[in-house]
Amino acid sequence: MEQRTLGQGGLTVSALGYGCMGLTSAYGDALPDAEAITLIRAAHELGVTHFDTAEAYGPFANEIVVGKALAPIRDKVTIATKFGFDIDLETGARTGGTNSRPERIHAVCDAALKRLGTDHIDLFYQHRVDPAVPIEDVAGTVRELIAAGKVGHFGMSEAGVATIRRAHAVQPLAAVQSEYSLWTREPEVDLLPALAELGIGFVPFSPLGAGFLTGKVDTATTFAANDFRGMSPRFAPEVREANLALVNMIRGFATTLNATPAQVALAWLLAKAPWIVPIPGTKRLDRLTENLGAAKLTLSADTVVALDKASAAIPIGGLRLPAPVLAMSGL
Repeated sequence: MEQRTLGQGGLTVSALGYGCMGLTSAYGDALPDAEAITLIRAAHELGVTHFDTAEAYGPFANEIVVGKALAPIRDKVTIATKFGFDIDLETGARTGGTNSRPERIHAVCDAALKRLGTDHIDLFYQHRVDPAVPIEDVAGTVRELIAAGKVGHFGMSEAGVATIRRAHAVQPLAAVQSEYSLWTREPEVDLLPALAELGIGFVPFSPLGAGFLTGKVDTATTFAANDFRGMSPRFAPEVREANLALVNMIRGFATTLNATPAQVALAWLLAKAPWIVPIPGTKRLDRLTENLGAAKLTLSADTVVALDKASAAIPIGGLRLPAPVLAMSGL
């Protein structure tokens, strides 16, 4: 698979990474460890070298299974994990808030290293901005971890442009992570121009709209009680049928390109900039193979423009995430 560089510090990763969150949380029951390990290793065999996890996924369970899966090939992959939520490091209990105090970042890093079974984290993201801690202190703490050899590169997730600039001035960022897809194009307004200016890579999560853009979700689809999509405004029954207009549009392009809707949606992201690395996730090998096929689909400039225009003309109903979650974004 094509390799791309995130930031100016030489972090080289596969053009498509693998978002591991859904293996243990957010999308229904966790996949048994043995199956999750098999799937992660299959992703690597298919060309993926970048794997994204976080202490919050589980919590902790995701880092553990990712660490087990990648242990035999640790020198051939990069691992991204995250700090920033207020989670008890012993019990996993959550307060619902954030915690990026310097001593907390050090503790989360050490705990993550143990769970991942590694001596370094390639990319360490602040999961959400902590309003109570100056971002300069956060960036300075990660700089200390980089100097100690525990962390390779600094990243931020769902942060606002002004905060990104302040952090980057203290410790250069390799990547910023946020939601971006054909049905979530807000980053194009301010975020992507700023990242291009600063030389920071972009890692879109939910590049397939939490599965919606695959064309496998329709008005009759139901979700388990522990699947966040059942609480997501964008998946609500009253807006889902209207939102399917976007999927139908993508399906039309897919037919012309002899591809699947998921492949078109991912190829569109890859075509937007050479420093964009989407991280689709899945629990199924057939979906994994399909998703990674997008790396071989090259869209012409005219096709990208046509997708831009067609998607912009379709109104999308519902917030991309529940309001309390969105309130923690863009700080």
